[in-house]
Amino acid sequence: MSTTAKLYSFNLSNTKTYLFATIFIVGNLLLPQLAHLIPQGGFIFLPIYFFTLIAAYKYGIYVGLLTAVLSPLANHLLFGMPPAAVLPAILVKSVTLAIVAAWAAKHFGKVSLIGILLTITAYQLIGTGIEWAMTQNFTLAVQDFRLGIPGMLLQLFGGYFLLKAIDKL
Repeated sequence: MSTTAKLYSFNLSNTKTYLFATIFIVGNLLLPQLAHLIPQGGFIFLPIYFFTLIAAYKYGIYVGLLTAVLSPLANHLLFGMPPAAVLPAILVKSVTLAIVAAWAAKHFGKVSLIGILLTITAYQLIGTGIEWAMTQNFTLAVQDFRLGIPGMLLQLFGGYFLLKAIDKL
């Protein structure tokens, strides 16, 4: 299932890069707050990654990287979540997600479930491996696979439909 879409790659000198990054950072501030209303909602829905996926896939690597780095940092500074101990692993996964999503969008040239699925799989596998190396704790590293399947499905299907919906922008 795929659809043609307007995909962009704004550079760092374009004000739209910062405008869209700000919009997606706000989304990544609000969605985790909603998810945390549910016990273990952050672990289950992986909300900090959702708008990073959209930002990088739709608007390119720079919007994606700004969103990937500033969202977890802003959430930590404003709300104490994610906790400092897990912030490095989340930043690794978030940056990996931005890089892979921007690459997938460029490679496929369209919004596709396969492209998004490959993006999610890649950032989770790479991020899990790096988190395992960082923490030396396999159980902690595979936590997204143990608890976060609903979040990955939200990224896959929610991301696909949101990317389709914002295609006119």
